[in-house]
Amino acid sequence: MSFVEVFNRLPHEKSALLRRMEGLLAPKIPAELEGMAIEAARLTRQHFGKTMRLFAPLYLSNECVNNCAYCGFSRDNAIFRVTLSVEQVVKEAEHLCAQGFRHILLVAGEHPKFVSNGYLEECLAALRETVPTLAIEVGPMETDEYRRMVDAGAEGLVVYQETYDREAYAEYHTAGPKRDFDWRLACPERGCAGGFRRIGLGALFGLADWRTEAISLAAHVEYMQAHWWKSSYTVAFPRLRPAAGEFQPRTWLDDRNFVQMVCAFRICFPQVGIVLSTREPASLRDSLLPLGITVMSAGSHTEPGGYTGQGRDDLHLTVRGRRVELERKSSCENATGQFDIADHRSPEEVASVLRARGFDPVWKDWDAAILA
Repeated sequence: MSFVEVFNRLPHEKSALLRRMEGLLAPKIPAELEGMAIEAARLTRQHFGKTMRLFAPLYLSNECVNNCAYCGFSRDNAIFRVTLSVEQVVKEAEHLCAQGFRHILLVAGEHPKFVSNGYLEECLAALRETVPTLAIEVGPMETDEYRRMVDAGAEGLVVYQETYDREAYAEYHTAGPKRDFDWRLACPERGCAGGFRRIGLGALFGLADWRTEAISLAAHVEYMQAHWWKSSYTVAFPRLRPAAGEFQPRTWLDDRNFVQMVCAFRICFPQVGIVLSTREPASLRDSLLPLGITVMSAGSHTEPGGYTGQGRDDLHLTVRGRRVELERKSSCENATGQFDIADHRSPEEVASVLRARGFDPVWKDWDAAILA
């Protein structure tokens, strides 16, 4: 039985674990929330010690064929776009490696040319000798295509459903292949079949009721762990941030409920990694360190070429999906980012905070030599 079938039964059939999750997500008085925080911290230390895995996103392209109401890369947004060359991607990665990163997430908008002409495979092959952990966050693929990415050097796959609310999903995704809800929902299964060692799941909070999203995400994690147990899993709870298109969140997940959700996931999934990105402000990220977070990004940019200025020579506008050349190209103009980040600290500043709080920043935790 696929997860699509399990998901369709969720309103009427829930496992004992999901019923427990519902209880943990119910409104709590301060003393109850404090008890959850203590238990979450205990479980995190038991299974992960006082370590924090650090990674950086590297945006390859902000070109996209989808119209997604909430995304800065949405096809119909008139933004500055660029796709980096393989050589430019290498220069961006070299900058991140110089900062200490050995775990890089390659991110791109959904566009057929990333798969059809071997571009993504070339990027992976160019980086695999110097970056031991490469993950991708791109448009969903077929299983055979994922096998090609794994063979080229990808170890991890990140795919967020965005929202598990079918009606809201249809409303937000008005054009492009991303409109197919079930195709995206089954993506992690195809990724596991393709050979990925690590799978990242998540929802984008602000598109639908947060508790319903959290239960659906928990169901997805539970299913993947039961049926695809050879892979390891992380979960993320990104909250909407300002972006091109000026989309306004339909709902809002406040900090108190956000913390409660982090604790609930840690209690229900003691061995699953929990990711916290630079979407969140520094003060909240620091306060969440003991409560369940095990993976953090640092010093992030969400625009292609954001770290070193690569790609400025090919900047162009798009108008309803069509390329429009710029009359003038400024040497200081950058491609448009996917969203605004909230924590602008450098990687070393984040690492220093971690050490001051008694945590060990982990830049590298995997090498292909382990299998050899």
